[in-house]
Amino acid sequence: MSFERPRATNGRAPDPFTIGGWTPMREYAEGEPVDFLIVGAGAGGATLACKLAEKGFSVVVLEAGPFWRPLEDFASDELTQEVVYWIDDRITAGDDPIELGGNNSGRGVGGSTIHFSMISLRFRPEWFKSRSKLGYGFDWPLSYEELAPYYEEAEDALKVSGPVNYPWGPPRRRYPYRPHPVNAAGLVLARGAERLGVKWAPIPLATVSAPRGKSPPCVYRGFCNYGCSTNAKQSALITWIPRALHAGAEIRDLAMAGRIETDPKGRAQGVEYFREGGWRFQRAKNVVVAGYAIETPRLLLNSACPRFPNGLANGSGLVGTHLMTHAGPGAWATFEEEIRWYKGPPNMAVTEHWNYTDEGKDFVGCYSFMSQGPLPMKWAQTVATSRGFWGEELQREMRKYNHMAGFVPVAETQPRQQNRVELADEKDRFGLRIPKVTFSYSDNDKRLQKHSVRFMCDVLDAAGGYDIWTNYQDTSHILGTCRMGDNPETSVVDGDGRSWDIPNLWICDGSIFPTCGGVNPSLTIQALACRAADRIQSLAAAGRL
Repeated sequence: MSFERPRATNGRAPDPFTIGGWTPMREYAEGEPVDFLIVGAGAGGATLACKLAEKGFSVVVLEAGPFWRPLEDFASDELTQEVVYWIDDRITAGDDPIELGGNNSGRGVGGSTIHFSMISLRFRPEWFKSRSKLGYGFDWPLSYEELAPYYEEAEDALKVSGPVNYPWGPPRRRYPYRPHPVNAAGLVLARGAERLGVKWAPIPLATVSAPRGKSPPCVYRGFCNYGCSTNAKQSALITWIPRALHAGAEIRDLAMAGRIETDPKGRAQGVEYFREGGWRFQRAKNVVVAGYAIETPRLLLNSACPRFPNGLANGSGLVGTHLMTHAGPGAWATFEEEIRWYKGPPNMAVTEHWNYTDEGKDFVGCYSFMSQGPLPMKWAQTVATSRGFWGEELQREMRKYNHMAGFVPVAETQPRQQNRVELADEKDRFGLRIPKVTFSYSDNDKRLQKHSVRFMCDVLDAAGGYDIWTNYQDTSHILGTCRMGDNPETSVVDGDGRSWDIPNLWICDGSIFPTCGGVNPSLTIQALACRAADRIQSLAAAGRL
């Protein structure tokens, strides 16, 4: 299958539920300022656009990638579907350079939620005060209790399918939809965990287990990480974007933001962006950056001007610093019985034992781990690069594919100033300086990963696996670089995501996380966006916007 990059939608939004269908979309004039101009249509930007539009604000969203039509654009083809990743030129550096692309960034309306694994877990309450309560990292400027109602709102919007009694965290309402049946790969985790006396659970997933409107229930196709062609996955494209459009927001796809312009008073006045062969400018009363942990600091730094020579929102000097990733060293085993781990969503069982257990660790921080279901091409790449198998040796190993099972953790890393995003001298096709991403693990990070690998191997062994092997090369989500806080000298934004330096400049994505915890971040990003919308409405009502 060949893929032709779609043209800009020019005021018409593709209906994600039909092939070639179109939804009328409001168009705002570039010369007239909108209330909010949001850069990025991923988990943070799409959610905030929806909530602000529903509150009556005028909203325009700029998205660098296309407006996807899942039934038409997404195929059951691993190689073809790499079009959903952000694979522009970036420079990686450090002792442990992060692989950038499909594992941690997306391009297109819906952002990374187009290819995320749908895992929808809440942060442990203590993580919001990790310095005060757990002795590491930084405290967040808000508590779990403040975010809990917004977690519930996001879970309801995504119609998360999960168990009635999830065994970790404070008491909570049940998930909106029943849990998915756990596949054979997940039952390997369950069997091993039970034999070791460790709790496990079906993973709460943002893919519906029963019909929801035009979304059919998940058919366990297994291509979740490459774009869901059936629309069972409740990505931002399927959930928040249609609501945003219905409320009057405009989505401009294939619109690459270049710089945020400021007025003589030092306030943001709009964004210069490239679309349809030329540079344009959209005026705005407020600008929100939601480009995630690399593109957000990149835009702020590329927007340097005489008044802000070090970039926007950078009075603290912290823009781009304290980059975090979730480490994902894997443990794998062969089983006598057929597993066929490609059947179903890629992750269907989880244990958060070491997220909620603080004793017996030689490190600070936490991790959970999940059952895995890699597709054949991805698995062959993992085997070849991790074990050095090629040719006939790789072919022999791949014949075990249907008998394999394994786990990968979401392993916390420490927020450290030297891990950062900065601008390289090289420029991209738009003439914009590209990002340089530097990352190295701390000794604590390495101890945490070794602990996770040992424990995952124990679970595989208890489940009956043999020929167990490990690899330490993978990472997943990237977080931090514009952290929130309660002090302008030690943070970039306040607890609402509002810049300390420029009061009408906001950030709404995973870059504002002070710490990264041991679970996937998408649900927390969406909960923070829901909260930010309420806070903005309150500030507007009080005349403080």
